[in-house]
Amino acid sequence: MQIQIKLLILFICLSFTSNSQENTFIYGSFESNSQFLQDDEGLNFYSPTDNFRSNNYLRLDFQNGNFSYGIQYESYLPSALLGYSEIFNNNDGIAQYYVKYENKNSEVTAGSFYEQFGNGLVFRAWEDRQLGINNSLRGVRYKFHPSKEVEISVIHGKQRFGFEYSKSIISGLNSNIDISEFLKLNNLGFTLGLSHLNRYQKLDAGFGEPENVNIRAARFGLFYKDFYVNAELAKKGKDVIANEGEILSQRMYDGTALQIDFGYSKKGLGINTSMRRIENFNIYSDKLAEGNIYNQKTLSFVPALTKQQDYLLTNIYVYNSQPRLVINNIEKRVGEVGFQNDIFYSFKKDGFLGKYRTKLAVNFSYWGAIGARFLDDESYDVDFVGKGKKYYQDFNIEIKNRWNKRLSSTITFLDLSIDKGVTLGGPLGVDGNINAQIGVFELNAKDGKNRNNRFVLQHLWTKQDRKEWLGFVYEIGVNNNLNFFISDIWNYGETEKLHYYNLGGSYSMGSARLNATYGRQRGGLVCVGGVCRFAPESNGFNLNFSYSF
Repeated sequence: MQIQIKLLILFICLSFTSNSQENTFIYGSFESNSQFLQDDEGLNFYSPTDNFRSNNYLRLDFQNGNFSYGIQYESYLPSALLGYSEIFNNNDGIAQYYVKYENKNSEVTAGSFYEQFGNGLVFRAWEDRQLGINNSLRGVRYKFHPSKEVEISVIHGKQRFGFEYSKSIISGLNSNIDISEFLKLNNLGFTLGLSHLNRYQKLDAGFGEPENVNIRAARFGLFYKDFYVNAELAKKGKDVIANEGEILSQRMYDGTALQIDFGYSKKGLGINTSMRRIENFNIYSDKLAEGNIYNQKTLSFVPALTKQQDYLLTNIYVYNSQPRLVINNIEKRVGEVGFQNDIFYSFKKDGFLGKYRTKLAVNFSYWGAIGARFLDDESYDVDFVGKGKKYYQDFNIEIKNRWNKRLSSTITFLDLSIDKGVTLGGPLGVDGNINAQIGVFELNAKDGKNRNNRFVLQHLWTKQDRKEWLGFVYEIGVNNNLNFFISDIWNYGETEKLHYYNLGGSYSMGSARLNATYGRQRGGLVCVGGVCRFAPESNGFNLNFSYSF
């Protein structure tokens, strides 16, 4: 605590010293997310003793000339929000700090920093407060631009874990080269990239487990007129497999990842396809952290490549990527393989669907287990694709239409099939799949006082799991600053016929926003950008405030 106080005093002194100079810029943000939980017998939820919980973040950044520095203070008192890792509970202090110097060709950062190599398969250090993730490194980062065509990055440090840091040491090298700039290719874009990451960790398991694990990757990007192709191939060196603090086998396994994205776009039409194969490719700064449900200590970034849904019922059965190697008596799997495809099309004006351009979006994806045959000695033979069990499949169609200046509508239909182990928890490929269809109708209308009214009606059909659901949302924008909403999803297909009701509102002024809600939280996966955490069912009040300057 004394170190944190000294750091805070140092940064305050630096800020006052900087303020005396003309070229000093000060910026930052404050965010507070609080909840007051209450008992709900209908949900069989009984609030914990510390039923008031709050996550708070204060970030201050200073810049003067070539120098910049900053701190992030965090508070989780008396406890972190429900569903977040317990490592944050009853903690507060300066969680991150940094000093950075940069000039035309180079940049040096000491302290906490975020970084990403390529598309993140090998390494991504990032923050998402909604998911409770902050995987920043504390150490040194150096970026060098010997020319405008070349960028080289070097990192070395330890990964953050709550208010502490992992015992392992992470070192990495990343390079990006713009070949088209080198060769002065006007109509063709061509880039190359190479990445190397090393994790040094001494486990002392006693059977010659590796202290150094290396991950390497190569990638390219090709752009020509209306077409593009991006591809990245990565390989992880041999390592043990573990689960929640326990090494499961003395055998060591390597891993691979391949992702290819390509597409075509022109006015009114866009086609994008992503294909990915990941085998034993979940990477942690602490090997024993593998299997933790809070995404703590992750180094690799392998989000689910499926459509990000916008509605209450379309977010009930969401996919979470499955990169792990699992070998036990109940299930055996080596990773996932699949694809996602998006098609966007805008109809001409004054068409049969209205005066304005009607927009059509079609998405479909498939993800399943990689075909593999497991041997008695815990080794396996693997196919490139094979005929593994289906984990997830969906088909989405969305039609957006603007009828006039005051009225617009959206119609959405989703048909999906998901493994019960993915969405409900438990082993995969054992208990079968849930098949569901969801229909959504959304209407946005401005009334006589020019207030925007949003109506959403949605329904979910399934014969498995919790049967049918009916949902609605009504939201009114009183003005540009103030809005209110009420929503409910009703699980009328089940015996209990539970309602998950919510109501609230928000007020904005400039960069400040205050949001208050009351209601029930449906238990299940909460996903942001394809990365998920499990949220338990609960009931209570929520208050959120954010401000940036």
